[in-house]
Amino acid sequence: MITLRKITLENRRAIFNLEVTEEQRRFVASNLSSVASCYVLATNGGHPFPLAIYADEQPVGFVMITYGITGYELPFIADESYCILRLMIDKHHQNHGYGRKAMEKILEFIRTFPAGSARYCWIPYSTDNPQAKKLYESFGFRDNGEVCDNEPITVLQL
Repeated sequence: MITLRKITLENRRAIFNLEVTEEQRRFVASNLSSVASCYVLATNGGHPFPLAIYADEQPVGFVMITYGITGYELPFIADESYCILRLMIDKHHQNHGYGRKAMEKILEFIRTFPAGSARYCWIPYSTDNPQAKKLYESFGFRDNGEVCDNEPITVLQL
């Protein structure tokens, strides 16, 4: 069973050690860098949610959800919307359906509106990553025509 869990003193090293394949590194920052970014976002008025992805009791991935990002080039849709800014499944746990199951849990979490109400969830993605786009589209995300930092923006109405 897939669950989302807080990053704690006990699990932080295991989460920081999760990695994608060499080829996928150009698509996502390291989990340690992402957690550091969460600190910066939180101290500047944002609402980041860095969460570990577990398969039963095994950490298999990481997701960084944000709300209220400021100080960055943002798409029009970003205002009062949730963003799945980072999502990764460790290279040793890929191709087991964990990404799809994690996405279900992520959207379930977002729909609890933990930082405030929102109409949309958005994701920036690389055009060189067709697997990610296919996953997002399978959940109803659609490109809205915006590009931010050379990445198209795909949007889901909540």
